[in-house]
This record gives sequence, structure tokens and C-alpha cells, in this order.
Amino acid sequence: MAQDSTASPSTSPLAGKVAVVTGSGQGLGLAYAQELARQGAAVVVNDVNQETADRAVAAIAEAGGQAVAVVAPVGSTETATALVQGAVDAFGRLDILVTNAGVLRDKSVLKMTDEDFDLVIQVHLRGTFTCAREAYRYFKENGVAGRIITIGSPTGQYGNFGQTNYAAAKAGIVGMVRTWALEMKKAGVTANTVIPVAATAMTETIPYFAAAVEADRAGEPMPEFFRKDLGFGNSADVAGLIAYLASDDAAGITGQAIGAGGDRLQVFSHPAPVVTEYRDGGWTFEALREEFPRIVQDGLQPVGETLPPLPEELTPESATEQS
Repeated sequence: MAQDSTASPSTSPLAGKVAVVTGSGQGLGLAYAQELARQGAAVVVNDVNQETADRAVAAIAEAGGQAVAVVAPVGSTETATALVQGAVDAFGRLDILVTNAGVLRDKSVLKMTDEDFDLVIQVHLRGTFTCAREAYRYFKENGVAGRIITIGSPTGQYGNFGQTNYAAAKAGIVGMVRTWALEMKKAGVTANTVIPVAATAMTETIPYFAAAVEADRAGEPMPEFFRKDLGFGNSADVAGLIAYLASDDAAGITGQAIGAGGDRLQVFSHPAPVVTEYRDGGWTFEALREEFPRIVQDGLQPVGETLPPLPEELTPESATEQS
């Protein structure tokens, strides 16, 4: 999706603001950084690879934006401090943090090693925590009504086979955001989670999304089934929400999990009871054995995300042949 980079700096919604976007050398993170820059923010790009980070900075500059790079792996307090300091050193302040950095180590639970689990938690969950803590410290000490935008996943909402570590991290991020919304409210700082559904390196390998990925690669619109029925699109479809939540217009939005993808926008509910029953004297084993099936017959919640069948014209040929 083409983006206009000709907006006047004086009229740009994020003019004068400075953003840090972790994991922004490529992919979704780069799209977030580019959109923030397009809306007037100066951006600190973060990646673990110097060449990747430099290319991202160059792309933003070529489009008329301002950016610098801080090359470091997210997770430690040292990196979080370096990112905040990098923004202050380069642009004099910090207003926006987007915690996008992440890694995948997908395996079923018996095959998942301690190292597989710890690395994903370190980057996604601990990295979000350390970066948000340092950003909030700066916001509070300097009277900045800052914006913290974390990145979640449908896996954190529904679960997904082979992603114990990733599901734990992404669900944990939403839990932290709800807590931060309470703790940071007095300082005027907002904290939200964006749940993107977009073509990535991971979805490129899934046959179900083949028609959408092929169209996107060819610079063509994705089929309506993907954009509307699935809410599945490209990185630009998510980037607008990131920039909006970073703006002054979103000052009253905090503690939310908001999904974006294709033509669809979703606000996720907070967990709430779907069935409530009372019994004088409490629920003994015997009482549960007798009553529980009746109580939960319509209340047990599904796990995992069920995708609708692909229309025949969008089904990969290999899948058609196998059937």
C-alpha cells in the first residue's frame, strides 16, 4: 500500500515527537517506524544487525523523515536504557515507545527446550518490560504524557499449537499493559497492545495464506476473503493504528488490546466470567460432580483460532490435488 510522504512537518500529527521502535529494521517493525516518521515523528530504529538497521534509517531519510539506529538485542535493562538515551541524545526527548522486537522458537511442548522457552520470554516479555519501564521512568521524570504501544498476537489471545513460549509471552504482555494503564494513568501515560494480523515471514510458509502472499508480493490487492473475512493484510494495514495510538488524539485510550489487519479493526474484551453459579455451603467435589456438566454445557470456551475454509478459487493447487 503506497504511503504519501509529502505531508508538511508543521501539520503532521506527530511533529516534534520522538519514537523508539524495537525490532524495526525490517518487516512489521519497519512499517511502524516508517509510518511514525511519515506522521512527523523522529524515530530511533532498533535491530540486532547493523546493516539492516542502517538500511531502515536510510529508507526513512529518503522518504523525508528523521531516524537514527541503536543496534542491540532487546531484553536487558542495558539495552532499554541505551534506547531511551539514544532518543534523547539524537533528538532531545522521547515521547513514544513501540515494543515490536521478537523471535520465534516454535516446538511442541515435549520438544521445546529450556533455551527455546527462555529466549522467547527474554526478548518478547522481558524486553517489553525493561523497555517500557525505562521509557516510563523518562516520561515521569520529565513530565511527558508518553505513549507505550506493545505488540501482541492472536496466539496470546487464543493459543496456538507449538507456541507455548510465544503464547505465554504475548498473553503476558497484555496482562502487563492492563496493569500499566492503572499505574501510569496519573502521569498521563497510556499503554496499549496492538494485535497485528499481517503477511510476515512466518505466514509466507503457510499454504492457507498463499494466494494473499502472492498477491501482496506482486503489488496487487489481496483477495477480499483475506482482507475482510480473516482481517489479514500487509504491514501498512497495521501501521496506521500504531501511529494513531501514538498521537494526542488517543490520549484517552489505555489498557486496551486492539487488533488490526486487512480491512478489519477489533477491540478485544478483557477476560470476564461467562457462567456464574452459587451454592449454599460452597462447591464440594460431590456437588461439582453432579452439577458441573449442567453449569458449563454452554460455557466452556474454545481454544485455538479456527480459520474458515478457503474459497475454492483461493485454495492452493497442491491442497486440491491431495484432497
